Order: sequence, then C-alpha cells, then structure tokens
Amino acid sequence: MKPLTERGVFLLEILLCGAVSSALAALLTGFYPQKALLWLLLTSLGGLAGILLLCWRYLQRRDQVVQAAARQIAEYLLANRQGGLECNEDGALYQLFHEVNSLLAIANAHADNERRVKEFLRNIISDISHQLKTPLAALDIYNGIIQQEAADPETVRQFADLSEQELDRIELLVQNLLKMARLEAGAITLERKPERLAELLAQVRQQYLFRSLQEQKQIELLGDEQTTLLCDRVWLAEALGNLVKNALEHTQPGDKILIRWQQSPCLTQISVEDNGSGIHPEDLYHIFKRFYRSRFSQATQGIGLGLSLAKSIIEAHQGSVEVRSQLGQGTVFTVSLPK
Repeated sequence: MKPLTERGVFLLEILLCGAVSSALAALLTGFYPQKALLWLLLTSLGGLAGILLLCWRYLQRRDQVVQAAARQIAEYLLANRQGGLECNEDGALYQLFHEVNSLLAIANAHADNERRVKEFLRNIISDISHQLKTPLAALDIYNGIIQQEAADPETVRQFADLSEQELDRIELLVQNLLKMARLEAGAITLERKPERLAELLAQVRQQYLFRSLQEQKQIELLGDEQTTLLCDRVWLAEALGNLVKNALEHTQPGDKILIRWQQSPCLTQISVEDNGSGIHPEDLYHIFKRFYRSRFSQATQGIGLGLSLAKSIIEAHQGSVEVRSQLGQGTVFTVSLPK
C-alpha cells in the first residue's frame, strides 16, 4: 500500500481535528443542553485553533524543505557536486524539484562534455607539437645545408626536394588532425545521399592508381555494380582511401589489393584485402590509435593518422571497422555500414 504523502497527512490531520471538535461539541451539548450555544462556540474556536496550529506546522515543514533544497543547490553550485533534490512526494513543490533535478542533469552533461572537449584539445595540441618537431627539425637542417651549399645546384635541388617532402608531411598532418578534431567535436554534418558503391570505390582506386603502378602493385574491385549506399560520398571515400593507402604501405611490388563489397537486407560490408606483410598480433589492438607506429613495421611513409581518421569517419556513419591479419599472408579491413 502506498504511504500517505505529506499533503495527505496534513489533510487527514485537519479532518481529525474537525471530527474531534464536532464530537466534543455534540458530547458537551448532550450533557449540558442549557449551555449548548456556549459549548458549540468554544469547541468551534478550539477546532479553529487546532486547524491554524496544523497549518502553521505544515508551512514550517514546507519552509524547512525549501531551505534544505536551497542549501543543496548552493552546495552544488559551489562544489560542483553530483546529486539532486529529493522529489519522492506529490505536489507542485516536488514537481519543481523534479524540474530542478532535470536542469542539474543537463548542467552535468554540459560540464562533462566541456571537460571532454578540453581534454581532447589538450591531446590534439600535444600531438601537434610532438609530431611537428621531427619535420621542423629536418627542415631546419635542410635549410642550413642549402645555405652552405648554395654554389652546388645538385645539392640544393636534392635538399629542396627533401624540404618539399617534409612540408607535404606537415600539411598532411595538420589537415588530418583538423579533420579528426572536427569529427570528434561534432562540427561536421554528414550529407548522406544514395551512392553507387562501384562508382565511389572506382574513384578511390583512381586516386591511388598512379602510385600503385609506380610501385608495381594491383588494385582490383569486386562487387555488384548496382549496389547503393546512403552515405556522405566525400567522407566515406576519405575513410576507404586511407585503408587502401595503408595497404599500399604494407605490400611489396607484385602484391595485390582487392576492394570487395557485398550487401545484405540490413548491412553493407566493404573489405580492403591485401596479401602483404600482415600485422603483428601485438599491434592489432592499437592500430586505430592516433600516431601509433608499430615497432615491427617496415613502412616509413605514414604518420599514424590514416587508420584513426578512417575509424572516426566510419563511426560517424554509425558503422564499424574490424581487422584480421596474419603475418606474411596479408590483412583484411572490413567496414560494416547500416544499409
């Protein structure tokens, strides 16, 4: 049985007070009928006094509840404590407490989000400062050599080319970090449209075709030409391109990269398969971290952001990416996206 609320107890006390007053008036007028008017007046005054006393007590209790709530809110504002106001009773006051609790919950959520954003910005700034040290130091060395060897055109050309490579590295680093920052901060709205996967993946293949030909590697496509997917073409092509780029970095001349796709009633899967060097088991749980570089990898071209950025883009599409690999036999990245 549900216990009486504070308001219910108050109303019951008033009814009991009125009942006692009426019963006493009836009893006294029965014994002393000649003074019935006097007894009726006295018992009425007594009942009214009792009701006024009950009202005063009720208002005192309500005032104590409000004061306690005010102290809790003040403590929360001063110390940023987690918690809320008790609102287990019925009535307008406790409904107000419930709304205050909702506001406190929203404030907590905003505070948590602000802490995460600040932590993310600290990490990004730390990553940028750390990752820029190497190319900037190299540029400083190359510039010094160019100044010293200004009379030797071949040396100048050689180190100018190296400087250009480092500048490209810095540009790629900054662009990828900005993309990741925008994604993780929710500053990007994906423009999803129905896209034919064959066309999108042919675009990705074309982007890396020249490099694959230079490195004597093959990029092949395999899937239904009519398959469509609701996605942001630009961002998804960026993610899949990073997977292809990763495959190129871990394969040798003569190796093959296969981009395969298939679709079920509720899921679209895209896989990027290669028969390259594979990934060491120690690295499988870390390869999607920013700037992670394996101590077993022989690749030197990447900066450790491509896979992390690809994962962020795929998750922004409510999808997932998994990897399986075997040393010396190759790697398969599988992207799963809701149809």
